Formats: sequence, structure tokens, C-alpha cells
Amino acid sequence: MRSHHADEAHEHDRGLSHDLPVLARRRMIRLMAGAGLIPLVGCTSEEDTAAPSAGESCAAVPEETAGPFPGDGSNGVNVLKESGVVRSDITSSFGDSAGGTAEGVPLTVTLTVVDAASGCGTPKRGAAVYLWQADRDGAYSLYSAGVTDENYLRGVQETDDRGRVTFTTVFPGCYPGRWPHLHFEVYDSLADATAATGVTSTSQLAFPQEVCESAYRTDGYSESVTNLSRLSIETDTIFSDGHDRQLASVQGSAQAGYRATLVVPV
Repeated sequence: MRSHHADEAHEHDRGLSHDLPVLARRRMIRLMAGAGLIPLVGCTSEEDTAAPSAGESCAAVPEETAGPFPGDGSNGVNVLKESGVVRSDITSSFGDSAGGTAEGVPLTVTLTVVDAASGCGTPKRGAAVYLWQADRDGAYSLYSAGVTDENYLRGVQETDDRGRVTFTTVFPGCYPGRWPHLHFEVYDSLADATAATGVTSTSQLAFPQEVCESAYRTDGYSESVTNLSRLSIETDTIFSDGHDRQLASVQGSAQAGYRATLVVPV
């Protein structure tokens, strides 16, 4: 991990998370227990991430800071307007970038976007999700030293009839001060997303501790082992005020790859 980048990211996240309004966390013991919001490692299927029935207890996914490296035009570079950003496999850079590929434990992420106002029973068809993350070293393409010429681990997709998008990526590294996570923004349409306008929700996905520990025992994640040992999700600057609606359900293994799922009410 590039320590100067990590420190900058940590401090920037802390500042924004204090400066930007964050939705109040409401503890929901019964919140979508079968909808992929409760971490069941290695014992769920993709079908278990279906949205709950209309009328079931539901609340919008908590709003979070996009952090200092969004790439959506709000802090410098805007990858959303680049040709090629609409894609499912985000492991490699595209367009006029340096053409690198992010290495790491294979990870497939499926987000199911549903309408919170309808009790989460209605999928948001034709919405769009922009997902971005740190690489195995904890660096963010377009911003971090050594990868400013890359734009990997960033991509946009339109939700299908079930409100789903699926990204192929790698397990993110853990940098100092932040629990392992992915960033995402939800837009009303693909046109809005690729115009970088009209974002309806910005949040983050967290990973269960046992999954992180397993992933970080593989080659290339040695610094993540040290960084994770100094953290807990309960004291993370973003997730400390509640993470029950952002903790992904994960199955798989570090050897075969992981599949993470999360229902995202907006």
C-alpha cells in the first residue's frame, strides 16, 4: 500500500463523512433477512438476494461520502463520460488508459436496486449503478501514485428487469483507516449515469471480517493483513454508525473466488 495515499484517503473520508449529511441509521432486526443484507458466508445462492415482498419493512440504503477518488467529475477527472465505461468486467483499464489489469482474488458483485418507497417490492428497472473501488494495493485508479494513467476497477451498468447489475472485479485491499469496501452511486437511468448527472444515491458496501481475513491470506495482500488487524467495522469512520444495510452476503472462497450480493433500496 502506498502509505501517503492511504493517509490522505483516510483523512479525506473522515472529513467528508463529518461534513456531509448522512441518513440516520435505523436498526432493523428483521430487515430483509433473506434478501442478502445479512452476511451468510458460503451458504447462500444468488436467488436469496431477491427483493422482499411489497409491504415488508424497508428503508433506503444509508447515504455515504463518495470519498476523495470518485472519478465522477465531482473531484477532478470524470470517467463516466468516457467511451467504454459501461461494462460488467471492470478488472482492466479501457480507452486511452495505460491498459493495465488489476490483480487479486476474483470477486463478482451483484447489486439489486429496489424502490424503497414501495416497500422494496418493486425492482428499479432501467436504473444505473456506477461502482468503483481500490485495487489490491489499496490504490485508486486515476488518482493514486503509480496508477493515475489507469482507470480500472470502475464501471457502469444498467439494471435488468429484476433491478440487478453484476460486476466482475477483484477483492479490494485494505488501506489504513478504512474497513474493506466498495463505493457505488445509483442513477435513475444509464443516460444520467454517463452524463454524470442526477445521482439519486451514494453509498458503500462492506465485507464480513472472516471473508476479508481469508482473502488477505493470499499472495499480494500482505499489507492488507496488517491494516485490517488495526481496524474493526464497528470503529470504521463510515460504518461505525451502523452497517446492517451495507454488509454484503458473500459466498465462495479465496481460491475459487467470491460472490457478494446486496439489496440496495433507493
